[in-house]
Amino acid sequence: MSDDSTKYSLTARIFIGMIAGIVTGSLLQLLFDDNGDFTFSLFGLSVSTYTILVDGIFSTLGTIFIASLKMLVVPLVFVSLVCGTSSLSEPSKLGRLGGKSIGMYILTTSIAVSLAMFMALLITPGSGVERPTDAVFDAKEAPPLSEVFINMFPSNPINSMAEGNMLQIIVFAVLFGIAMAMTGDAGKRIANFFEDINTVIMKLVTIIMNLAPYGVFVLMAKLFSTVGADMLQSLASYFFLVFFVLIGHAVITYPTLLKLFTGLNPLVLFRKMRDAALFAFSTSSSSATLPVTLETARFKLGVKPSVSSFTIPLGATINMDGTAIMQGVATVFIAQVYGVDLSTTDLLMVVLTATLASIGTAGVPGVGLIMLAMVLQQVNLPVEGIVLIIGVDRLLDMTRTVVNITGDCTVACIVAHSEKELDYEVYNDPDAGAKKESVDFKDFKHNEP
Repeated sequence: MSDDSTKYSLTARIFIGMIAGIVTGSLLQLLFDDNGDFTFSLFGLSVSTYTILVDGIFSTLGTIFIASLKMLVVPLVFVSLVCGTSSLSEPSKLGRLGGKSIGMYILTTSIAVSLAMFMALLITPGSGVERPTDAVFDAKEAPPLSEVFINMFPSNPINSMAEGNMLQIIVFAVLFGIAMAMTGDAGKRIANFFEDINTVIMKLVTIIMNLAPYGVFVLMAKLFSTVGADMLQSLASYFFLVFFVLIGHAVITYPTLLKLFTGLNPLVLFRKMRDAALFAFSTSSSSATLPVTLETARFKLGVKPSVSSFTIPLGATINMDGTAIMQGVATVFIAQVYGVDLSTTDLLMVVLTATLASIGTAGVPGVGLIMLAMVLQQVNLPVEGIVLIIGVDRLLDMTRTVVNITGDCTVACIVAHSEKELDYEVYNDPDAGAKKESVDFKDFKHNEP
């Protein structure tokens, strides 16, 4: 990297890329003709700006950037979990980590959906919204909870890695790590090999992060060249209610829990989450952001690898506070549009269903809409109402992902504190992890002295 590119911090460069992308996309939309395109003549040929920039350059580069991030997810999760599990001196510690992590994720999800429904009942965003007449939404059927637990255990772990089935990868990696810890010298030799792989993968994460400003630019440019302002006007009350509840949950619920359980300063966490938050906002994917989230938890927040390698991938798979907020508001919103009064029992059922579904449908594609369809069916609301919110869901999904990864790191810090696996000097050091090129990754080995 040149001196010009390194004189700004990574956060500043990503932010500049994001703003530049938004401005570029908005300007392109203003240049489009009535058919949504802007054409000009080049050597006698009609050239489409939309096709060249949006469908061509922006779409191609954005897809490559997302693929580059996802490329790291499976090897990073598998290697990190194997290293972390094999270094556990107490087998019972794994059970404690799992219980605490899942318990905290369920708690935050319950709070999220309850807060969302309370605000939706108070604000009534569905008042005055026209009911769809011929709208049809084809909801995929979610698997029963028993099938979800069965599918957590892979019959072919290689196939699970090829398909990116995170729950199966987590289970296999944990079992593999436990077997390594029980094998003696052979297990230690393999553990050293995995530690070296982990060091190389973390260096690869650093390389990808340095390309982030350009990836963020093309993603934002493509999005804002296709999203119209008219789409927001008809659903403004719903859009802004979900948005502000998401922000409220992030800046009130998480800091409260962090302060209550650890006594740590939440502002430090927010400040160190900037890079990961910008990644999450631009990619709209907790899985794609996972390498950056894991790196943030380890090197900036001081969560030891024995905890971060378990809680962060688990959170990216089952922690869906942002989606739960969308479900809570959307359920009340759709009920108001269709003139249905939800009873107290219905409201409690929404909270229970949305909370359990956040874990139960974690491995299903299109999980947000599937979970919402489940909730609507549970309280006898028309699933077709989902078409009302699909138009603005893409923009809200960006914010939801930021909330989700913030929750992942908050829970990781809480669990690490309870297990005495949190490095408080790293957490409170404002420069921790700021200059990754100068970090010796060997200092962050899983087998802590």
